Amino acid sequence: MPGQRLARGVCRHLATHDFACVEEFSPQRGKRVDVMALGPKGELWVVECKSGRADFQSDAKWHGYLEWCDRFFWAVDADFPVELLPEDTGLILADDYSAELVRMPAEQKLPGARRRALTRRFAAHAARRLQALRDPGFTFAV
Repeated sequence: MPGQRLARGVCRHLATHDFACVEEFSPQRGKRVDVMALGPKGELWVVECKSGRADFQSDAKWHGYLEWCDRFFWAVDADFPVELLPEDTGLILADDYSAELVRMPAEQKLPGARRRALTRRFAAHAARRLQALRDPGFTFAV
């Protein structure tokens, strides 16, 4: 899947900047972001990976992700028509193996209570993913 390959490149790049990333993360019931990244200072970034024009134009949910992060980015490949992307959002050019942060969006700091809750949800989700890898037959009660 093209979007998953972009997500891998994004996560690899962000890891070199001391970010922990979780792919296909749900910040709230009914929402699923492609990449949620937790930075070294506790910042939370959302990265939505788009494989092409049609993928971007069919995404009507992304505005709902803005309230769940300090910064919002699009990750696209080098052939994507970047002029389609809103200028007030971040831009990351990515491929299967790495990425380059091209445009940094303005920071919109999360309220403290939401940051705490989201950071806990991130940690629990990451721990469950790790447990699922170590014990594939176990199911979690959530």
